Amino acid sequence: MKLSFDKTLYVLAPLAGYTDLPFRAVVKKFGADLTVSEMVSSNALIHGSEKSIKMLEKNSHEDPYSVQIAGGEIDVVRGAVEFLNTQEGIDVIDFNCGCPVPKVVGGGSGSSLLRDLDQMGRLIETIKKTSNKPYTSVKIRLGFSENNHLEIAKVVEEAGADFIAVHGRTRAGRFKSEVDYDAIAEVKAALRIPVIANGDITSYEKAQWVLEHTKADGLMIGRGAIGQPWIFHQLKTGEKEVSLALKKEIVLEHYDKMVEFYGAHGVAMFRKHIHTYCKGLKGASFLRNQVNSINDIGEFRDVLENFYDTTEES
Repeated sequence: MKLSFDKTLYVLAPLAGYTDLPFRAVVKKFGADLTVSEMVSSNALIHGSEKSIKMLEKNSHEDPYSVQIAGGEIDVVRGAVEFLNTQEGIDVIDFNCGCPVPKVVGGGSGSSLLRDLDQMGRLIETIKKTSNKPYTSVKIRLGFSENNHLEIAKVVEEAGADFIAVHGRTRAGRFKSEVDYDAIAEVKAALRIPVIANGDITSYEKAQWVLEHTKADGLMIGRGAIGQPWIFHQLKTGEKEVSLALKKEIVLEHYDKMVEFYGAHGVAMFRKHIHTYCKGLKGASFLRNQVNSINDIGEFRDVLENFYDTTEES
């Protein structure tokens, strides 16, 4: 499917442990334009890791669909892309040059590449040259320990990427430092390829401000969608307020998809989601305690449905 940047592109960011197939299916149905798999190790793909291959699965509604890979060695990344070439339904291969997790950085992947831009450029060129998918994209941070975002972004563009997502922190900033939206705006002004802004986009109002400030071609939302995936519905429809009825529909849809994908284990896995979904609603703490001891698929769903039918915003 062709990606269009004629209007703002709303993208769900990859987030380990959260943006699995059920969650992506929900945000896609309720407004996201592009969904991205959880980050997959190139090394794991070339060694046929079943867990990693399962992470590539997508919902039938995920169109277009992006798979994000990480890696630091040319041959390994090329092998991973050759494997992805055999998989149907992938429109974008996204290359992670931003993950700050020590294990990833220590292995020469993720934001580690921001310290070796020559190698980063070679890896992007390898993906672009090897891939049979329509698009190659890259996710970056502003630098490793200090900003050199324009230098990084230029390497990405020159290596042949079709678009870029910029997280407005350095690797040193992890997830806590203030997001530098001025730097994202500078990248947008300097590049010819589309630029997607990422980092601390946690509300409808903040999203509008970031778009206006950075002039970005799209927004990528990750942690800001956890507990409120309806942010994509708000952005797509322009509706600031979200009814409790719609929240209920989205929560139940997510629960059903979890059970469909993971079986009975999906019930326990959904608990972390309901803990964030019910935030700010009356009776939230009672609900959290209640679901912690329920393992039955039907009973859990009945409790959820009853909660949303009888609660109100606090």
